[in-house]
Amino acid sequence: MASKTTTLLVIGGGPGGYVAAIRAAQLGVATMLVEGMAPGGTCLNIGCIPSKALIHAADEFDRVRRATPGAVSSPLGIRAEAASIDLAVTQAWKEGVVGKLTGGVAALLRKAGVQVVAGWARIVDGKTVDVAQESGETLRIQCEHLLLATGSEPMALPQLPFAGKVLSSTEALALTEVPRHLVVVGAGYIGLELGMAWRKLGAEVTVVDVAERVLPGYDEDLGKPVLAALKRMGIVLHLGCTAEGLTVDGAGLRVRSRHADEFVLPADKVLVAAGRRPLTAGLESLQLDMDGRAVKVDASCRTSMRNVWAIGDLTGEPMLAHRAMAQGEVAAECIAGHKRRFAPLAIAAVCFTDPEVVAVGLTQAQAAQAGIETLSAQFPFAANGRALTMEGGEGFVRVVARQHDHLVLGWQAVGQGVSELAAAFSYAIEMGARLEDVGGIVHAHPTLGEAVQEAALRALGRAIHL
Repeated sequence: MASKTTTLLVIGGGPGGYVAAIRAAQLGVATMLVEGMAPGGTCLNIGCIPSKALIHAADEFDRVRRATPGAVSSPLGIRAEAASIDLAVTQAWKEGVVGKLTGGVAALLRKAGVQVVAGWARIVDGKTVDVAQESGETLRIQCEHLLLATGSEPMALPQLPFAGKVLSSTEALALTEVPRHLVVVGAGYIGLELGMAWRKLGAEVTVVDVAERVLPGYDEDLGKPVLAALKRMGIVLHLGCTAEGLTVDGAGLRVRSRHADEFVLPADKVLVAAGRRPLTAGLESLQLDMDGRAVKVDASCRTSMRNVWAIGDLTGEPMLAHRAMAQGEVAAECIAGHKRRFAPLAIAAVCFTDPEVVAVGLTQAQAAQAGIETLSAQFPFAANGRALTMEGGEGFVRVVARQHDHLVLGWQAVGQGVSELAAAFSYAIEMGARLEDVGGIVHAHPTLGEAVQEAALRALGRAIHL
């Protein structure tokens, strides 16, 4: 068996793993990274990036389709003779985007001096890993520090295992034909993002969820414009219902309602979007302390075993690529001997539905649970010039601030393009802004960001444009 040694070995080349490897190498730490996919992991290859590419393609097609004869007339006066889509070309374009980004990550790793080993790792102990390579040979790597960045995987349901017509998000992103009837099990952000995209591409879409409302992980008011959009698009919702499994002939999905009645939904494909879980398979030999299903880490991303570190989805919620990246930098700098802690005041959560949803920091309800008295205000996009010029008058921006000193504690927004406001929301919280600070900053006109300023001004009782 061939063998190599290194100071730091990173298992997993997703956002957390590759950022950690690059940062460690920048700091002079001899670093190797093991990844079985192209660099970028789940996020770049089969998750964040391809899903947003598909969503964009669906949006573009839907705009053209809505301007064709027989469709509702475009208020912009745009007309088109016909609309069609070649899904094979769309998928090829999507894969091209993925290829550019994964290639870019590979180049960054090379430039930083990180040795990348293509293959799948098997952990022997906290300092030894065997890598099964494509050649069929096994490479043994000895390390001083082991950084686990194995990510997460989609959760199947016992009654709906991934096979045949039952898809995870991975397979749902790779379909080469538009299904006639797509049933989505799960009304969270993954289910709704992909369900809306396939609806725009022409599928009849039905969403089933045991929860009583869509986007149950978000503030209820944020879900209302999304619910209205789902209904407008013709997506059928069965909330408060449970998916029981496929019919005997496999042609439909059995669903039980809140009243215990069972009915069948036609289904060419069933997308199970029931959440994700940390990918811990293969870590048993380390016997690490766990936090539920996740690996337990401290504020420096150390596990319970000396010189074994963990970051990203493996360490639990929130399972977000930007959290993994930030943890990767912290872990790399600690390994290099610097003092760093992962202690953000807020991490933005973004849902790329139509309209989009952003939540950063505390809601009023969460602040109240923590015993904090707050004041809050929201500004509607119906009064924002930029939103109206984009046909995006639905939704709002809301700010939550501490009552006694006006310190900004949280932001929530729903509307077209609000994902791009996430950075501003995070800056305000991390930099300790007060309502007066946000209200006093000159915001460019016409932009959606003006709604951020106006929400702060309204909380102070002096909104200008409302």
